[in-house]
Amino acid sequence: MDFDEVILGRRSIRGYLDKPVPRSVIEDIITLAMRAPSSMNTQPWHFHVITGEPLDRIRAGNTERNLAGIPHSREFRTGHAFGGVHRDRQVGVAKQLFAAMGIARDDKDARHDWVMRGFRQFDAPVCVIIAYDRELADSDDTAFDCGAVTTALVNAAWSRGLGCVINSQGIMQSPVVREHAGIPDDQVIMKAVALGWPDESFPANAVVSERKSVEEAARFVGF
Repeated sequence: MDFDEVILGRRSIRGYLDKPVPRSVIEDIITLAMRAPSSMNTQPWHFHVITGEPLDRIRAGNTERNLAGIPHSREFRTGHAFGGVHRDRQVGVAKQLFAAMGIARDDKDARHDWVMRGFRQFDAPVCVIIAYDRELADSDDTAFDCGAVTTALVNAAWSRGLGCVINSQGIMQSPVVREHAGIPDDQVIMKAVALGWPDESFPANAVVSERKSVEEAARFVGF
């Protein structure tokens, strides 16, 4: 695929084939992702790539703690709940996904199961945990840089035929993730990226989120 095909074609993937992803392919993807720019070349990111039995332990721990009502312990700040147009967009994509999956508004069990899929990293064969150096935690540039490298990661994966979804549910129970992924204390856990071969029969994978127009998003000065 050329660049435009990757950018315009990529979508979030929430259903995966039960098929392993070769380590060599993931290494190629990370190599490409790390060409992302960072503030003064700090490169604050770390990738913890998990599969197999360690990932199963994380899924189980996340699920058990959430069902037990243990409060979330996400390390990267969440901020306040979305409001206004941002909340409208959040609800809009949820409606698209529920419609695709045939989940009715009053079907509490199906909605709960959908939420739990997130805590299981969407049952993907691979989970990539994005973390950054704790010594840079008070710098907003660090979060910006890690966002840039994560965007590059999902686009590089798409160019190789792999799908991803960036999610926070997978790291809401950070002690579980830190333990089973062996993440050192001098790193802050930021995001999870589910990664694998897309299951084209999974209805939600066909959903393409609606995007703002250039007219809405951009101002041109001096043209």
